[in-house]
Amino acid sequence: MSSFKTKLILRVDHPVLGHTGDVIEVAPGFARNHLVPLGMAFDYSADAIRRIEKKTAEAELNRAAMLKDMAALAKRLESVQLTFVERVSEAGHLYGAVTAKRIAEAIEEQGLPIPEAHVRLAEPIRLVGEFEVPIHVHSEISAAVKVWVLAQEEPKAEAEDVDSDEDSETDAEASAEG
Repeated sequence: MSSFKTKLILRVDHPVLGHTGDVIEVAPGFARNHLVPLGMAFDYSADAIRRIEKKTAEAELNRAAMLKDMAALAKRLESVQLTFVERVSEAGHLYGAVTAKRIAEAIEEQGLPIPEAHVRLAEPIRLVGEFEVPIHVHSEISAAVKVWVLAQEEPKAEAEDVDSDEDSETDAEASAEG
């Protein structure tokens, strides 16, 4: 197997390979079959470096603006508090769970569109309490949302006693008639 690499200059930001204007080395097949035909990279040359200089400056401005927007989003997320009222067992464990999907949906209801994949919840919340849930906003920025999980109020025992008294009276009347 050959360890030969092809040198390219990225034309666009790529989440794995780098930013616009970066010089990268990739496998020849990846360069020939994917990056160059899709217009994502130039072959490395002095001419390509001159062509990409202006695009690199524009990309830097776009990244700076996006970073500023993401910082503002992170600041808004820090003030978000979510409350979930769930049924719980006597031991305090939830019958269901508060998942990353439910948290993302609750955040979106507050006008902040966050994909479920950006909610960094190690495992679903299955206990009553207060939790700090990290949210991935950008590769360089993250925020934390406060999540409260509360126990759902159970109906009072007196109401059940009244219902059972009525049921026993109905049963007594039915047996007397029959």
